[in-house]
Amino acid sequence: MRGLGYVEGKNFNIEWRFAEGVYERLPGLAADLVRSKVDIIVAGSTLSVQAARQASATIPIVMAAVPDPVGEGFVARLARPGGNITGLSNIVTEVSAKHLELLRAVVPKLSQVAVLVNPYNPSDSLILEQIQGAAYSAGVKILVVEASTEPQIEAGFVAMSRARIQALIVAADSYFDMRRDQIGTLAVKIRVPAISSSREMTRAGGLMSYGQDLAEHYRRAATYVDKILKGAKPANLPVEQPTVLELVINQKTAKALGIVIPRELLLRADFVVD
Repeated sequence: MRGLGYVEGKNFNIEWRFAEGVYERLPGLAADLVRSKVDIIVAGSTLSVQAARQASATIPIVMAAVPDPVGEGFVARLARPGGNITGLSNIVTEVSAKHLELLRAVVPKLSQVAVLVNPYNPSDSLILEQIQGAAYSAGVKILVVEASTEPQIEAGFVAMSRARIQALIVAADSYFDMRRDQIGTLAVKIRVPAISSSREMTRAGGLMSYGQDLAEHYRRAATYVDKILKGAKPANLPVEQPTVLELVINQKTAKALGIVIPRELLLRADFVVD
């Protein structure tokens, strides 16, 4: 917003609300924003957009990263949303099969992979379907590990260790982003290479990530806020789709796990964490 000429406290204010991974709080937080008579609501995930839509059918809502805005009924079409919601989509569902492909490139004879999902996140079920389809074709068995709390994540990794899984795919989820240090540390502890769509999770100890830059998506969301404040209608603002995907590899984690990253993969990487 600063880059667009806005100064907080001078010509705009932000009312922050955080669910802190407790998705049941989202409807109440959205209703509270509506009572505060905000001009625009910016919502990051599918569940937060759902909560905002339930709270108001008139206040403009800007999505920051929703995998399937048409399927969720948030917009009629990407090119012409048609309601009070617009913003940016993401492609975490589409790239999930690529995560399995990348793991197969670094783990010889990969045959068993765990997928960490949040059962309360509807997007994770779509991600799991994509992974299971790709795994079936590749002859890879999938262990589904559900977690939505810190103790459940801990227990999930105990289950992975007992099952002797060879690799881990962390499904895209805002709570997992919050717990990225815990997930990264546990993955290294049980000596399992982990991949996700989050660059930050790779920095926290995951082996790789492949996906879009979500921080850039939130920056792009500001352009929608700017246009709406200047009079544009969400119904007429096309939903933006990601055009750039990045591959990030953590060489420090690779060395800790005794994994040699193929040279061709390193050459393809956009960032390498040493």
